[in-house]
Amino acid sequence: MARIKTSWEARRVRHRRLRRHLLGSTDRPRLNVFRSSKHTYAQVIDDTSGHTLASASTLEPTVESGSKKSKAAEVGKLVAERAKNKGVKSVVFDRGGYQFHGRVKDLADAAREGGLLF
Repeated sequence: MARIKTSWEARRVRHRRLRRHLLGSTDRPRLNVFRSSKHTYAQVIDDTSGHTLASASTLEPTVESGSKKSKAAEVGKLVAERAKNKGVKSVVFDRGGYQFHGRVKDLADAAREGGLLF
């Protein structure tokens, strides 16, 4: 096996390993999180049809300024609201190879507060 050279490649390996066990269905789509150095993105994806049902990011004008963690929490609330409008109540959480702390945890907690079950 080739040596992993960058932190991005290591995250991709962790994400692929997670995805072996995670599959979003029509009943329970996948809530995917992507975290860049400046922004946080979330999508609710139905893997059986390959469609994104709802999405939100810190690039949207409705997300107010503040710390990256507070912005991630707002993204969690937004994506939960949009998913509920599409009739989604329960999701499978895909942390995207990131550790479950900081922005990822705040987004997940806010999505739970917004009414998504996972």
